[in-house]
This record gives sequence, C-alpha cells and structure tokens, in this order.
Amino acid sequence: MANDLTGLSASHLSHSIQQREVSCVEVMQAYLERIHRYNPVYNAIISMVDDAEIMRQAEQADRALQAGEYWGWMHGLPHAVKNLADVRGLESSYGSRILAGTIAGEDSLHVARIRAQGAIFVGKTNTPEFGLGSQSYNEVHGTTCNAYDPELTAGGSSGGAATALAAYLLPVADGSDMMGSLRNPAAYNNVVGFRPSYGRVPSPSNDANLYYEQLATAGPMGRTVEDTIHLLHTMSGWDSRAPLSMRDPLLAYDEFHSSGLSQLKIGWLGDYHGYLPLEPGVAALCETALKQLSDGGAQVESCLPDYDMSRLWETWLSLRHWALSEFTPLYDDENLRALLKPEMVWEIEGSLGLTTARLNKAVKGRSDWYRALHKLFEQYDLLALPSAQVFPFPAAIHWPDSINGQPMDTYHRWMEVVIGGTLAGIPVVNLPAGFDALGRPMGIQFMGPIGRDRQVLEFALAYEEHTTYLKQRPSLKQTL
Repeated sequence: MANDLTGLSASHLSHSIQQREVSCVEVMQAYLERIHRYNPVYNAIISMVDDAEIMRQAEQADRALQAGEYWGWMHGLPHAVKNLADVRGLESSYGSRILAGTIAGEDSLHVARIRAQGAIFVGKTNTPEFGLGSQSYNEVHGTTCNAYDPELTAGGSSGGAATALAAYLLPVADGSDMMGSLRNPAAYNNVVGFRPSYGRVPSPSNDANLYYEQLATAGPMGRTVEDTIHLLHTMSGWDSRAPLSMRDPLLAYDEFHSSGLSQLKIGWLGDYHGYLPLEPGVAALCETALKQLSDGGAQVESCLPDYDMSRLWETWLSLRHWALSEFTPLYDDENLRALLKPEMVWEIEGSLGLTTARLNKAVKGRSDWYRALHKLFEQYDLLALPSAQVFPFPAAIHWPDSINGQPMDTYHRWMEVVIGGTLAGIPVVNLPAGFDALGRPMGIQFMGPIGRDRQVLEFALAYEEHTTYLKQRPSLKQTL
C-alpha cells in the first residue's frame, strides 16, 4: 500500500485525498517510511521536522476534510522546500556554515502560496552553499547523491529537490534557477524542471534588488508535466511587492492542452556549431529524442543565433559577479570570509573591480542576445539544446575541470549551456532525453518566446506522450 501511494503522481494523489479515497495520515506514513528508508543514502531532504509533529498536522488535515474544509490541491501532501527559500519555523542555512541554525521567521512568497494550498512541510531540500555550482554539497548538510546512482552527483543547485522527486521521497518539488539550477539537476535525475519567464514567479524580499538583478527565479519540478503545471500555477501570479512580476494570470491545468507536433517547428542549437564542448553521447541522446518528435510530425532543423557566443560568456560573468556582490559584507569580515567556499570568494572578488563601463557592456550584450533569439523565434516555435554538457559525474568531485580535454577555466564553465535561457529571461523546460550505456540520465532544454510559458508546457505534454523516459524509475539502494 505504501509503495502504491508514493508511486502515484502528485495530481493523482491530490484527487484521491480530495475524494477521501485515502487519508492524509496514510499518505504521510507512506512517505515518511520511504524517506527514512532511503534518505540516509541519498541525503536529499535535510532539516527534517519531527515525525510526531508531521503526523499531527496530517491528522489535522484529515479532520479538516471531515469537516468539509478543503485547503487546496496540495491538501495533506508532504513537501520540502529548497534550502534557498524560507519556511517559517524551519532552518534556513542556505548550505552555509555562517547561517547554520538560523530559523526563518516567515515564509518566502512562493512558500506561503504552497502552504496556502494545504501542503505539510516535512523539511528542506539540500543545495550547494548559497546555490553556487551544479553540485549539491556543503559543509553543513553534506552531499546529495543522484537517484539513479548514489556514487554520482545530483546536480544543483536544486539537487536535493530533484533527487527527492526522482526517488519518490516527495510528490512534487520547488526549486530555483540562476544558472540552470532547475534544469541541470532535473536532467541528471530524469524529471521535469521548468524555469518560467522572468517575473512569472515573483520572489520579493526585504533585501531584494527589485529592478535590476533579473537572473534568478523560483520554479517547479515534477515527475510528470501535469504535476509541474499544477505547482507552477500555485507559485505564480502578480504580487505588488515585486514590480516586475507578470500581471497575466497563468491558467489552471484544466485549460492546458497537449500541442499537436505537426504544427511545431523546432530549432536545434546543439553545441552552437562546435562552440560548446560536450561529453561524447550527450548530443546523440538529445538527437534521438528529437527524432521521436520529428517522427510524430514536428519539423526539426539545425539553426544558430547570429551572435558571438564568447561575448555571451563575458556578459554572463559580469552580470553574475554583480548579482553576487550582495555577499560582499561576508567577504569584508575576515572571520566570515574564512567560512565561505572558494567559489563564492572568487565571485565576490570578481565584483570588486567591476566598472560601470563593463556593466554597461554586459547589459548591451544581454540585450543583443535577446534580439538574436527573438529573430530565431520568428522562424521557430521552440529552440532546443542539451540541458548539460556532461553526464552526471562522481559526487566526490566538486566540478569537472575539463570536457574532452578542453580545460574549464572556472568552476561553472562546464554549465555554460544553460546561460542562454537565463539571460533572455524566457521560459525553458528540461525534459528527459534518456540514458547512456552506463545508465546515466541526460535531459534536453526547450526554450520558448518570452511570456509563452503555457505554450512551452503544452509542448512538454506532447513530448511526454511521444516518449517513455519519465516512466524509467531508479532502483534505489539502502546502503552505499
């Protein structure tokens, strides 16, 4: 019975709870049993709430249903929030020794929206320190392992969320994405990760840069596209505290319809015609997935933006350094600086000599990149490229220092494939692209025009219908 419950999609489970075919207590018992069995190996969920308190809330959720109260589609569902967002009463360490033990006094906005839909928070999901790097390790909570092979990385920074989802420790998961953090770990764990158009999911806070820093956004992850859409609907929506948040409401899932592939034209960016180094096998898996789409009627052809890709990387470095300059006070205190990971120190030091001329050059570079993609979207409905440049690598390695013999000159150069979607602020979905001969997962990104989140996800529904990758579950281990 427990396996049957945790194996249900979040949407199916939600319906079963609403119809009182299964109780919230039964659901929670099933998930806690699975978490305690497998989480010690995979370390996806951290800062766990005491079981007794979780079960008390599940009982309360059942009593509410009995009294005719239905809180929302997540009524009684267990949920763990990525450890870069705040949950009232839970630890918010952000993976940093500096913040370890810090208890949040209030929910982040998207967390409050999830709470309002009836979710029961069981803990947090692990991330790298301050979300830096696509490898979810830190000195506070340890390393998160890949659901398909615990010797490999889960990716990041939403690595804990992706592994918890793939291992069926959670029914659905939230994450965030600055440099592929919803896409890369989803690719590495064979689940769906959706980076919405910038402003679709507002994330205001008292110290947020409300106007200029537009790189990171929160977003949903799911084992099915339907689940992903439901969570996006919960997280999205205008908020007056976030002046750049989108005002057009996202329709509910019932208004979504799988798009017809015969009407779609997809541009395959690949490795930008040799610019990006890819581990052997990555492109082949993505092209096999695209072949299934073309067999289903979609038109797929190679294309290239009219843009110097090396300029895009320099644009990215400048804007990322600037965005992370908010951590300079931690750097200025020598005692706190000693507690920062080297990658954060490098980012802050990169911001110290950042001139207005360099920033202006980066802003112009970003604008020209958007124009280049906009021109492509006049010809194509979607643009596709791999979600990662390498397959999941050993979890003991912090980051790959080379790809095919080409040295990586920074800790995140191996993730360069994801910056295009971020800098354009457009909706991007990661969808599974299959497994290599070693059983390592890979994903493929599909980017759509700004604001066309619904259309991208309706394509994702069609992709799910024409492929079988999401049906391949991992064989979990209880010991390493």
